[in-house]
Amino acid sequence: MSEAYTYTPAPCPHCVEDIDLFAPGAQAHWYDAYALLHRDSPVHKLPGEGLVEGSDAYILTKHADIKRVVKDWDRFPPTLSLLVGQIQASGKMPTHLPDIDAMVASIVSLRPDPALWRAHRQELTDPWVGPGATRHRAMITGHVDDLIDDLLGAQNGQNGAVDFVTQFARPLPQRTMASVLGLPQSDVAQLEVWGNAQVMSYVYGATHRNILTAEQTREKFRLLGGFKDYVAAMTRRKRAHPGDDMISFLTRVHYRALDRKLTDDEINGVVYAMVIGGLETTQYAIAEQALLLARRPGLFDQLKADRALVRTFIEEGMRLRSPTQGLSTRICAQDEVFQGVTVPAGSMLHLRWAAANIDPDEFENPHEIQLDRRAATRHLAFSQGVRSCPGSHLSRLEQTIAWNRLLDRLDGFELAPGNDFERQPGIMLGTRHLHLNLHPDPPAP
Repeated sequence: MSEAYTYTPAPCPHCVEDIDLFAPGAQAHWYDAYALLHRDSPVHKLPGEGLVEGSDAYILTKHADIKRVVKDWDRFPPTLSLLVGQIQASGKMPTHLPDIDAMVASIVSLRPDPALWRAHRQELTDPWVGPGATRHRAMITGHVDDLIDDLLGAQNGQNGAVDFVTQFARPLPQRTMASVLGLPQSDVAQLEVWGNAQVMSYVYGATHRNILTAEQTREKFRLLGGFKDYVAAMTRRKRAHPGDDMISFLTRVHYRALDRKLTDDEINGVVYAMVIGGLETTQYAIAEQALLLARRPGLFDQLKADRALVRTFIEEGMRLRSPTQGLSTRICAQDEVFQGVTVPAGSMLHLRWAAANIDPDEFENPHEIQLDRRAATRHLAFSQGVRSCPGSHLSRLEQTIAWNRLLDRLDGFELAPGNDFERQPGIMLGTRHLHLNLHPDPPAP
């Protein structure tokens, strides 16, 4: 992502009429806006901003409403399923979406409906990034330890603060995903470029629909130009010389749901989805958790003393500071009513996960980290239902190992002077830099 972006916080909203969650700099006051939306406009209309001309969009902010939507594919079909239906009806891929052709093509052929979406997950991704992600424990621990070594070495060498985002939270999921897929660690820098290009619309896109300008779109295409060729070359290599990695697995697996093996293009689409989903969420979650710890004296010591609390801390961190704040991913198939507001059929729904995760009707003391919170995983940071994040298990494993090893090796940390807490643009809660002073745990005598 370009560092040329200039961060200028928008004014803090004081009433619903002031709210524009998608305005430049709005990230600074998202949580102020959520309180107003919960109180005065939990179903917030965006006139004329629907999927087709003349239709509207609605921002949903209540936990119960969003949970209802994500668990009912038929009444609230994914917007992508409309494109898939058009492709199936026409029998050909659209030429105006070259950047997602590989992923869309694999969705069309491998998971166009809820049943196949579920089979795709169970057969193709769960063994690697779902419940089967536990196979990666030793690999992730190795990456975490290497990064902590680098952090402590950098702090000693610089005699000052480290940037926790660029030196730990960002490279950990990059190195992990490369290892899962079976890609060389030497290619991580290039994978970061392609990963950033994949999410460009969610960072720099305008309105709730994340629309890029023509110039931005050309830049995205330029950056992604080599990705398909790279994955195709890796797929050919893995077919000839398979290893213990996800791409090798995809070249050999017999997809029982369709009673056949995968094509190279389908593998390309699955890998695209792994990269786009496997880097961002974990980076932002770990970085925000570090910021929460730095701002809550005593919490680090509490976790260090009782590791059983780490799991709930991670869930509370993702609930309180959701990595992906919201997405416009669903359509109303019929007229619906949310919070007494009628939403017409065909309306687009922007699901504001972050607001739902601090909904006072769902969570007691929603702005506090409660390490004894019951059912702490009921937050919506990974969504729910058939289309919940397939890599949530891998992300949780990375976060759990990261914090346990940091707790093992540090006696604490605090914010270093000079932090500006600049947020990246877009719909993800991304802090560009987080400068910390680390206190290494003294070695045992």
